[in-house]
Amino acid sequence: MQTKAFAAQSATTPLAPLTIDRREPGPRDVAIEVLYCGVCHSDLHTARSEWPGTKYPCVPGHEIVGRVTAVGAEVGRFKPGQIVGVGCMVDSCRTCAACEDGLEQYCDGPVGFTGTYNGPLMAPENTWGGYSAAITVDEHFVLAISHDEKDLAAVAPLLCAGITTYSPLKHWGAGPGKKVGIVGIGGLGHMGVKLSHALGAHTVAFTTSESKVADAKALGADEVVISKDEAQMAKHANSFDMILNTVAAPHNLDAYTALLKRDGTMALVGAPSTPHPSPAVFNLVFKRRAIAGSLIGGIPETQEMLDFCAEHAITSDIEMINMQDIEAAYARMLKSDVKYRFVIDIASLKNS
Repeated sequence: MQTKAFAAQSATTPLAPLTIDRREPGPRDVAIEVLYCGVCHSDLHTARSEWPGTKYPCVPGHEIVGRVTAVGAEVGRFKPGQIVGVGCMVDSCRTCAACEDGLEQYCDGPVGFTGTYNGPLMAPENTWGGYSAAITVDEHFVLAISHDEKDLAAVAPLLCAGITTYSPLKHWGAGPGKKVGIVGIGGLGHMGVKLSHALGAHTVAFTTSESKVADAKALGADEVVISKDEAQMAKHANSFDMILNTVAAPHNLDAYTALLKRDGTMALVGAPSTPHPSPAVFNLVFKRRAIAGSLIGGIPETQEMLDFCAEHAITSDIEMINMQDIEAAYARMLKSDVKYRFVIDIASLKNS
């Protein structure tokens, strides 16, 4: 199927229109008209080859909300007209222990999971993502969306930012009686605050900016700490069950591990381009504290997250843009000039 898209042709040229071929639905495939696609910092890293392995042309986008247009003969969970989502994966080996446990993001197959864009295919091209008018995806990696249709644009970032924060919060037991810290109030962090609050944890937001205090409380934070203020930080020493660190720039992790209780964990989901300074070992060993990492979520947990968000009326805070404005959005994203996620109205691509 000939499909309009927006693509990076090289690391140094602006994204521009491109016509791509989408496969006709096979027996287990779902064909989707893309309605909205969130803009993730990973899109920029990949389009500009800031992460290795970009193959051009590159069509980014892995926060996809759309409408089913056709299904294969063996598809049982979806039907034409249904609103669905596609996140960061479109395939995995399906047979390794991780996949069998519903943790496809940790697939141990030969190539791991197949990314929604820039993922390997048995073809000259890599996968193409949601900066496009349509996509065809195996039923296993399609997600049901039950939010009201008026909220669909704001649902799109849940497919990455939402699950990236929900998965570690659930894994490390955020809930009633737990004290949870969220470091950074951006695309990931603002979802972390909303989800931690909805899960029932006492939620403390950390920011370097006084200007974000009111916003963080409006998102659901019970307290807000200015992380540059040593006195404010000291008040919280040895008190957190878990800290979710969403910051994607190198910084001193010791300032936060010192706030963990005995056996507390700080989970890192931000991916800086250069390493964090090495943490102090004694800060960890004397309280049996842990620094861990977490990567998106498997398909069952992503569906659980979407259902949880629909039940609690949780969406992302977004700014809608036209496809043609993606370069300006990237420039603003680099300056953290968005509250808190850009979402592309794909109608602007279809109508161009």
